[in-house]
Amino acid sequence: MAAGTDRWVRRHNRRTRWFHAGVYLATLTLLGTGWWLLAGQEGNPSPLARITGTPDTTLHTVVGWTFVVLAVAGLAMGFRAVRTFLTESVRFHRTDLRWFARWPAATVTGGFAHHDGHFDPGQRLINLALAGGLLVLIGSGAGMATLHGGPVFAVLVKVHVWTTYLVTALIAGHIVVACGVLPGYRGVWRSMHLGGRLDRSVAFRLWPGWAARQEPTSLGAYVLNALDPIETARIEAHLRHCAACRAEVSEMRTTIRQLRKASGASESP
Repeated sequence: MAAGTDRWVRRHNRRTRWFHAGVYLATLTLLGTGWWLLAGQEGNPSPLARITGTPDTTLHTVVGWTFVVLAVAGLAMGFRAVRTFLTESVRFHRTDLRWFARWPAATVTGGFAHHDGHFDPGQRLINLALAGGLLVLIGSGAGMATLHGGPVFAVLVKVHVWTTYLVTALIAGHIVVACGVLPGYRGVWRSMHLGGRLDRSVAFRLWPGWAARQEPTSLGAYVLNALDPIETARIEAHLRHCAACRAEVSEMRTTIRQLRKASGASESP
């Protein structure tokens, strides 16, 4: 495939997309039944309870344990992915502050500041908060299902409820961004749907460092002046912030000069 000729770039593989779908289906079910019970509707079956023929309390408990199984399976089967998720989520660079400063306007204009991470700085904070919140919900929920009363149970209930408030706000924000409702995030929804492939322009807008790393041939094409003006501008924007790629470009140029010298010497009489 020639550099810069394919419009699409794959963001997530099939296993990641299915795991993401399972986690969100379980999380939304737990939040839906949880909020229904918090609203004092325990004796009034929710629409989901009517459809499944299962009481909301039972549904909430069963899906909660299913979520635990899903989380354990994800850890066991996707250890490398989990490690990448954690290491990429905890990374921080001083230039991330520039990203946060430009973020409010960028949600409308799309003019996000450059970053080199697999996740943007905002995603990293959301990742850590969501992962921590879900772990607290799992732990407190398991404790409530086991104890059935007592002072510790009362504390767990409060922790569970307040964490539900937090996770609900985080999930709502994530959905707004992931749906591409905000102009700056338009097109991002494809990263978890339709094969996990999204437009390269969207990838470079949201994750410029990651997008550049998915196309190592682009650097070679850039050195050879084989890219169109738009791709050239994207690569140059990335090079201004990525020392590793600048070093690679410099090495390529040195190699090309040496090859040209060697070719010229061999053609001399």
